[in-house]
Amino acid sequence: MSDDTSIRLLGISGSPRKKSTDYVVNEALRFAQEKYDVEVEYFSASGKNMKFCIHCDYCVRKKEGCIHKDDLVELYDKMLWADAWIIGTPVYQGTLSAQTKTIMDRCRAVVARDPKAFMNKVGAAAAVGGDRIGGQEPAIQNILNFYIISEMIPVGGGSFGSNLGGTFWSQDKGAEGVAEDSEGIRSLHRTVNKMIKTAIAMKTLK
Repeated sequence: MSDDTSIRLLGISGSPRKKSTDYVVNEALRFAQEKYDVEVEYFSASGKNMKFCIHCDYCVRKKEGCIHKDDLVELYDKMLWADAWIIGTPVYQGTLSAQTKTIMDRCRAVVARDPKAFMNKVGAAAAVGGDRIGGQEPAIQNILNFYIISEMIPVGGGSFGSNLGGTFWSQDKGAEGVAEDSEGIRSLHRTVNKMIKTAIAMKTLK
């Protein structure tokens, strides 16, 4: 492929553990590298010091980033570098993990400095639940809403097998459980295909 279609892909795991969600996001990166000309970066919330957004408006007033100088600083640079992101979250109480929500909330510091910082980047999502139907789609919808607000281009995997994004059933067996979920893997691969093809299309339009 030419440089015009080489894509920089960021995978973000919003889980406090390195188990099923970590596996899913890394599988997305692995599959993308296998099929396309991509360069990847990865960020895991596991073990990270990440403070909640407190809506202090420091970022709006100063336009120098966030008042919190924690482990999310390294993620900001990766977000700006990437052409496309895939955010994975475990399902907690029928929706996102607190770590995933914190990551999204803290992006306010980036767009306060430059409102177009994420414009036209492509975003996809995956969610892992301990039950087959336990909140995966509401969790994914929250991530897609974040992309829309950030002026990104949200994508799913399309009808007949993926819909909003990668949806997984871990059966509470961690990485082993999601690796056994053939339907989940299929939904993820369809989503990754759509994400990368959309990112390539956007890049060739620039």
